Amino acid sequence: MELACLDLEGVLVPEVWIAFSELTGIDELRATTRDIPDYNVLMKQRLSLLDQHGLRLPDIQKVISTLEPLPGAADFLDWLRERFQIIILSDTFYEFSEPLMRQLSWPTLFCHRLITDDEGRVVDYKLRQPDPKRASVKAFHSLNYRVIAAGDSYNDTTMLGEADVGILIHAPQNVIDEFPQFQAVHDFAALKAAFVAASDRPLSL
Repeated sequence: MELACLDLEGVLVPEVWIAFSELTGIDELRATTRDIPDYNVLMKQRLSLLDQHGLRLPDIQKVISTLEPLPGAADFLDWLRERFQIIILSDTFYEFSEPLMRQLSWPTLFCHRLITDDEGRVVDYKLRQPDPKRASVKAFHSLNYRVIAAGDSYNDTTMLGEADVGILIHAPQNVIDEFPQFQAVHDFAALKAAFVAASDRPLSL
């Protein structure tokens, strides 16, 4: 019994905060977990920038509504869901996810929530639990599932380490260099091959 656990942003869809940075011209919003390993530090920086520039949740959602999955991502998920049960383990927020989840045919998503005031200003965020990606994989193991996981950033590495097989996809060179224990692939064809090789069942490409 095997599960496929995937990160979302940078793996299947564009990085939301980078897209928002490009629209607003606020270069500091380009930072992601590829750059800042501590997610709490990263989010406090983001919230401070939103407050400083008077930006609200609807401003971010407007940008997200224009985004599409990465080329080949939807086809890859269709291939994967024929062979595995899929769980998306992401540090995104449910308030961001709907337009992109619709385009990916609604895979199961575990992520976090934003806290907003009556005017739509983002005042805080609520993590689902500490180290949520690793904790999820650990829970799946307790249910006797074997887990193959794929991600791209520092915040994915505990998930990849907890999984039976961890794979880096679309990762920057600094993450690849720091975590050589994980196979690194750069496109969905190679990720398919990695899942086939990692599975304990005969699979076809």
